[in-house]
Amino acid sequence: MKVIETIKSIIKVITPIIGGKFIGKFAVKNARKDYKKNVKPPFSPPGRVFPIVWPILYITMGAAYALVTNKSDNKTLKGFYYTQLTLNYLWSILYFKYKLRFSALIESIVLLGTVVGTTVKFFSVKKIAGFLLLPYLLWSTFATYLTIGNWFLNKDTSSYTGKNGN
Repeated sequence: MKVIETIKSIIKVITPIIGGKFIGKFAVKNARKDYKKNVKPPFSPPGRVFPIVWPILYITMGAAYALVTNKSDNKTLKGFYYTQLTLNYLWSILYFKYKLRFSALIESIVLLGTVVGTTVKFFSVKKIAGFLLLPYLLWSTFATYLTIGNWFLNKDTSSYTGKNGN
């Protein structure tokens, strides 16, 4: 029985990173080029930072999820977790694949709310799981700032919004 639980935990840890890799191939393939041409708000990191940060965040997300679901099979925890993970992936599709930048901005705010809710729920079940989500919560807050800043600085640029065939 211990082996099965270990395998389930490993799957829970790697699932977000596998999903992130898939989304990266599907939606974010031109992201660096796209990111370079935009006017960026203050404190925007260089594009090379994102592929370093996200795998770490995905692993900590998966580890936190494994910790709370190994202790409890609470459907509310699963609902919060999978909602934020789905919104996380959806943001890249909206922002990079379809250039629906304002939709991505609204979605980013909703995502941040679900990350806050997930973090609070995880803390209530297992404190270490909540702590594991804190970097993701901070990054999501920062990413929302970047999304809002990028939209305000670039919203009238056709290459940013994808209008006029770009």
